[in-house]
Amino acid sequence: MKITLLALALLMIVNPDEPGLATMNVGDFSGSDSDTMIPAGWETMRFRGLKPTEYSLTELDGRRVVKAVSEASSSGLLRREMIDLNEFPILEWSWKVGNLIEKGDVTQKDGDDYPARIYLMFDYSLRNLSWSQRNLIRLTRIVYGRVPSRAINYIYANQESVGLITENPYTDLVTMVVVDAGSENTGQWRTYRRNVLDDYRLIYGENPPPVEAIAIMTDSDDTGGSAVTWFGDIRFIGN
Repeated sequence: MKITLLALALLMIVNPDEPGLATMNVGDFSGSDSDTMIPAGWETMRFRGLKPTEYSLTELDGRRVVKAVSEASSSGLLRREMIDLNEFPILEWSWKVGNLIEKGDVTQKDGDDYPARIYLMFDYSLRNLSWSQRNLIRLTRIVYGRVPSRAINYIYANQESVGLITENPYTDLVTMVVVDAGSENTGQWRTYRRNVLDDYRLIYGENPPPVEAIAIMTDSDDTGGSAVTWFGDIRFIGN
């Protein structure tokens, strides 16, 4: 499954806040305690057998953000939060990508690395999956730990087209959505807004279950490369 949406990418680089919209702040990094290494309410998402990426709160460009440093490593920071997309369909976040991963390729297992991604996990019942998919998830969880039954990743890719939507090369249970790519926008803050409700309906052809967790992630284990990224605040916005 691969969808290229250039004119209708559902991606918006946004301006300052619109007044009067209900919001749910899931990543209030700018308001985090300066004495903590990772933000309150977030936890490390590790994969067994893989060197973890280093995450830390830091000051950059006049605000508190999360810095991710990946050296042939893979892990994320995860927040467990049930979010009804019918109430809060819009996801907004910002990041500053320091560099591309040159061997990154969203279509290949050995290129499945990204300097930045927002990882949404859905409360999707295993009973809705095929027998083979259920068994694959169970086996994968034994090897790697936490594996979602359905997920969408918003990624900063290498050279792929912005708006590309494609299955993860490891599993069709995870969908990759390219929101930015190439070196033109590295080294600067970029703010994004996605209608996750619309994205889910487009990808899966049905209404979504609640989001059960959100993660930020910088990984370079498949390519053996390296990456540095800074993550800003993350929030969901109501209708």
